[in-house]
Amino acid sequence: MPVLELHAAAVTVDTTDGERVVLHPTTLRLTERRVAVIGANGSGKSTLARLFNGLVEPTSGRVVVDGLDVAREAGAVRRRVGFCFTDPAAQLVMPTCVEDVELSLRRHERNGARRRARALEVLERYGLGQHADVSVHALSGGQKQLLALAGVLAAEPAVLVADEPTTLLDLANTRRVGDLLLGLDQQLLLVTHDLDLAARCDRVVVVEDARVRYDGPAEAGVADYVASVAERS
Repeated sequence: MPVLELHAAAVTVDTTDGERVVLHPTTLRLTERRVAVIGANGSGKSTLARLFNGLVEPTSGRVVVDGLDVAREAGAVRRRVGFCFTDPAAQLVMPTCVEDVELSLRRHERNGARRRARALEVLERYGLGQHADVSVHALSGGQKQLLALAGVLAAEPAVLVADEPTTLLDLANTRRVGDLLLGLDQQLLLVTHDLDLAARCDRVVVVEDARVRYDGPAEAGVADYVASVAERS
C-alpha cells in the first residue's frame, strides 16, 4: 500500500476578520487500504484529505505521498493520487460518457483508436457500457458519480481520495458507489458523513474543530464521533 504522511501540516486562510485556522498542525501516517475521515461540516476533514493531492497547500509543515513531497513534486503526486468530488458536475466536462473517459486517458494512450477502445472497456467495467455515446447530462445522479469515478480510475492511480462521493445520491446508489469504493484495489481515503460506510473501513480519522480528535480502528472511531455529537447537542 502507498504511504500517506502529514508532518505537522497546518492550513490557515485570511478572512475579513483576520487569519482563520482551517487545520491545526497535524501529523499522520496512513498505510491502510481503506481510511475514512469523518467529522461535522466545517471541521477540516475535506481540507485534510485535499492536502494529499495538492488541491490544498499546507501553510506550514509537509505532505508526503510514498516519499514524494507534494509541494515539490506535485505533478508526480497527482499522477499517483486521483480525486473524486462530491458533485460529479465538477469533473464531467465532455459531451458524452466515452469522450469524458477518453479525456482522462489522453496522457496514457496517444493513439485515438486505442484510447477510445480502452475508454469503452472502462465504461463496461463500471456498468456504463450501454451509455457510451449518451450525453453526460442525461445520466442519473448515480450514473454521473460512477462516470466521474470511472474517469479518475481509468488513469490507474495508486490512491483515490473521495470527498463525500455519496452525499448527493439516493440510498440505492449510495450502496452501489460505496461497495465499488470499498472493493477497489487502490488505497482509498474516503471523506464521508455515511457512518455505516466509514465503519466498513480499516481505519477512521475523526476531525473536530480543525484537529484530529480520534485516529484508530473504524468501529471505535465511529462510536467516538457519535459520542462527540451527543455531547455537543
